[in-house]
Amino acid sequence: MEMQRKIMASGEGDRLSDLPDAILLYILSMLLEGKEVVRTSVLSQRWRFLWKSVAVSLNFGVLNYPYDERTKKKILAFVASINRELHYWRSCEKIKAFSVFPVKYKEYLVKDYDFWVHFAMKVANVEEFTLKFCIINFPDYVYKFPQFAYKNTSLRNLVLRNCGLNPSGSVNWSSLVSLSIGRLKLTDCAMEKILSGCPKLESLELDNVLGIRRLVISSVKLRKLIILNDEITYYNQWHEEDILPLEIFAPYIQNLVLSGFLYNEIRLQQSNVASLVTAVLHLNVDFVEFKDEEEKLEKEFRYLKELLLSVGHVENLELGPLCIECFPILELRGWRSPLSGCKFLKLNAALKHLDFAGIYSFLQSSSDLETLVIDWNNHKPIDRLLSFTKEVEQSRRFEAHKNCSLLHLKTIKIINFHGKLSGNDLVLRLVKYLLENATVLEKLVIVAKYEGSDVPRDYVEVEQEFLSFPRSSLHASVVFCYR
Repeated sequence: MEMQRKIMASGEGDRLSDLPDAILLYILSMLLEGKEVVRTSVLSQRWRFLWKSVAVSLNFGVLNYPYDERTKKKILAFVASINRELHYWRSCEKIKAFSVFPVKYKEYLVKDYDFWVHFAMKVANVEEFTLKFCIINFPDYVYKFPQFAYKNTSLRNLVLRNCGLNPSGSVNWSSLVSLSIGRLKLTDCAMEKILSGCPKLESLELDNVLGIRRLVISSVKLRKLIILNDEITYYNQWHEEDILPLEIFAPYIQNLVLSGFLYNEIRLQQSNVASLVTAVLHLNVDFVEFKDEEEKLEKEFRYLKELLLSVGHVENLELGPLCIECFPILELRGWRSPLSGCKFLKLNAALKHLDFAGIYSFLQSSSDLETLVIDWNNHKPIDRLLSFTKEVEQSRRFEAHKNCSLLHLKTIKIINFHGKLSGNDLVLRLVKYLLENATVLEKLVIVAKYEGSDVPRDYVEVEQEFLSFPRSSLHASVVFCYR
């Protein structure tokens, strides 16, 4: 107060309020929460209504107590508080984003859910809308996205979880750029209507979506497709007839991500994803229709072989442990991978014998490779493949790949390594192999993780051993980092 009196006495006044509206609005736009913006209305008369002109983001998170204690009374209070706030926000000139996370679909709250959707897409005309039901329901008991919401020209980003999508007519999301939907059953017809109504769509994410047989993406603007199936227990709630093979026709997509557990085949052909530049295959497969474990494993091997062939033309490739560990097993059975045009390769490995054999195999078939990243961030080996981890056989394969020349490999990063290094013959052999065969290598970086304040002596000793390895490239540097 004393400082304020001195400022007023000097005649300087409130210099912040003297700034132009454009600058003040920019300052307010830096506040993350809408409520923080509103609080500035008490600063002075000048600020009283300024907040109404700021593009704010509204975020209504989940209730903060265990699921089994969520009583009807508490849920109703939570919903009522959202409705009250939305009533006051009607006077705001611009609401950019609206996110709401109901606990679980309740039939007696349908009118409230409809009100939220109507507020977002008809009243506020937000650019970003997120509606996620946090507890998964059986697909026959999900919130049915209202028909009026399929017509909107301002929405750019839409995220829906556990919402039934079944447009009765055409869809008009003419400004939509990014669409993420999940935890639902969807028909081919509904998917076709949605895609045809999104002429500007650039990114599509399907998170635990079943029921689609054919995914046809003909738009030249849609360049990124993400398919996630990360929740194993989720599939126990579906009928087996819903677990169908999915065939993808997407000649213009450039970025494809397949991640999580696949219980059905995702069928790709190289000709159907001809423009693909980047592919991420970080997945596990478990074809539930096969009861015999040996028969199921054979089917999974065949599928992975076809999947790897379909992305053989990409420039950037990222693989998870299953693909890496299956690769040498396929080689043992006589399969030879065609040469890959990949220039960037990231391998998420589990530090087991099959992983190292897989790394050598991929390097052998990737003659154009320029950057190699190996990530050992707590990736687990695939239990079903443990019977194939014969050290003698893997050592023989290493000798077969020993003289492979990596003519274009310039950068190697081995990240998130943890555990004892000294005596780990597999790691030492791999680093030595890379230094001996990468003839134009510029840098090999090894990032090791450790706990505590002091770098383990083991790491220091191994660093010195790495630095002593012979290098085929005169310009190669070896950098050992700790974190």
